[in-house]
Amino acid sequence: MGICGTFMGGIAVIAKALGLRVTGCDAHVYPPMSTQLTAQGIDLIDGYGADQLSLNPDVWVVGNVVSRGNPLMEAILDRGDPFVSGPQWLRESVLANQWVLAVGGTHGKTTTSSMLAWILDKAGLAPGFLIGGITGNFGVSARLGKGRHFVIEADEYDTAFFDKRSKMVHYRPRTAILNNIEFDHADIFPDLAAIETQFHHFIRTVPRAGSVIVNGTDTSIQRVLARGCWSPVERIGVSEGWFERDLGGDRFEVLFQGQRVGQLQWNLMGEHNRLNGLAAIAAARMVGVDPADAIRSLAGFRNAKRRMELRGTESGVSVWDDFAHHPTAIAATLSGLRAKVGRARILAVLEPRSNTMKLGVMKDRLCASLDNADRIFCYSAGLEWDAAAALSSLGPRASCEVDLERLVCGIAAEARRGDQVLVMSNGSFGGIQDRLLTALAQRKELAAGA
Repeated sequence: MGICGTFMGGIAVIAKALGLRVTGCDAHVYPPMSTQLTAQGIDLIDGYGADQLSLNPDVWVVGNVVSRGNPLMEAILDRGDPFVSGPQWLRESVLANQWVLAVGGTHGKTTTSSMLAWILDKAGLAPGFLIGGITGNFGVSARLGKGRHFVIEADEYDTAFFDKRSKMVHYRPRTAILNNIEFDHADIFPDLAAIETQFHHFIRTVPRAGSVIVNGTDTSIQRVLARGCWSPVERIGVSEGWFERDLGGDRFEVLFQGQRVGQLQWNLMGEHNRLNGLAAIAAARMVGVDPADAIRSLAGFRNAKRRMELRGTESGVSVWDDFAHHPTAIAATLSGLRAKVGRARILAVLEPRSNTMKLGVMKDRLCASLDNADRIFCYSAGLEWDAAAALSSLGPRASCEVDLERLVCGIAAEARRGDQVLVMSNGSFGGIQDRLLTALAQRKELAAGA
């Protein structure tokens, strides 16, 4: 139930690989997960009709999108059918006998998990994985794997309507990564302290024989560790741990405890991705992968879809797509693009769509996060706060629009050759990326006709 979410869809793929018969439902079955599931031979049902009781499954696996009042869930409860949350099913059916490598934190989970799975795969370990995006190297978000290692994106969001613990506390990793911790998910967490408590619970599940890899510069993580940590800790981003030294362009050196490990050249943008890479290298070392081999593997890494993905170039205008929706992620993404394109104009197109952003919790941080953009277009439909007022200090650099078609037309009319259009949203954003490319092409045709 809720099968088109990346997590639940991944569970469905893994269940099918176990030899189980799998069906699933969601409200308005949608790609890309619906496409992946159909290719796997998994039957999809649109909606949550109570008539699905006739499937008579051995167990209903319930995603956290399902709440009380859902007609199918109410029918399941009335009939007394067995049901379980996705994380609990995964732990009991797959992870119990695996060396779990769990990647947690507010930002970078999908990218770091993808990096780590790729490193382990290139090392011949054939890991299983469940990642919150379609990975560039594997082309899927999940697989069962043939080895004894499993890489999972450890989400701090709650488990299900009947289990309000974070998903990540179910996974019981032997190797845990904490990239960073910030306030997010304002719909379920009252403050940063509540989120830190969930990460404290997560750390409590790592055995003494395991390891915890953390961002050594993050003050929230330091507070979490101070509450108790019973496993060896390695730090990234600090000279006494895993560190990177810039060599210019796309190249940097990797150092561990002051000693040079190797040099990496890749096409990923931004300091945040270098830290993600260090975390993946450190975690892979815990399962026996030589860091030099991990570095060579990362040279061929391709990021997950919607993580600074170039969707196309039309009339000399490049259109990029990124998942960034939190001010910190927005700032990091823009900084990475600025380092790549130099003085070229960047047109930032933002949809504040996450529950946290819709509530306006982060609105006062938006202007600063957009500093590297030359022009800002904000899609403000459905917000509970005044986006134009929040962005007013940016003056004519920023504009807001509630009509998607007018937004597309405005961006296309203003874009000029050499511009970089960066679309940022954690949702589909109405397919604006393709709409922009089409509008730019039509503008070119009109100009040619004139």
